Amino acid sequence: QVQLVESGGGLVQAGGSLRLSCAASRRDYTMCWFRQAPGKEREFVVGISWSGGSTRYSDSVKGRFTISREKAKNTVYLQMNKLKPEDTAVYYCAARGGSSISSVVNGYHYWGQGTQVTVSS
Repeated sequence: QVQLVESGGGLVQAGGSLRLSCAASRRDYTMCWFRQAPGKEREFVVGISWSGGSTRYSDSVKGRFTISREKAKNTVYLQMNKLKPEDTAVYYCAARGGSSISSVVNGYHYWGQGTQVTVSS
């Protein structure tokens, strides 16, 4: 089994920044971030392939969010800048085998518990 633990969520003012972390129990997995706001569907944010080094961003966060990896710690990071109130959601780390980065929830079998990000206006 793959265990994922997210951290770094919190409360920030609009225009501010946060950095989320996701520590995985195994390496060389494709990993990504999803988010889910109250009453909304879970949506893809960004993904990264550990083996290939490729990334994929949703249009809503491209240019504001940056995903990175630290293989030695089996950890991925999500640097979030210029945060907006509409970014408020529970952010989930997810992982899957294989080299492709999927933007579909059902494409991932391993999920973290989520970390709350709240952006005030």
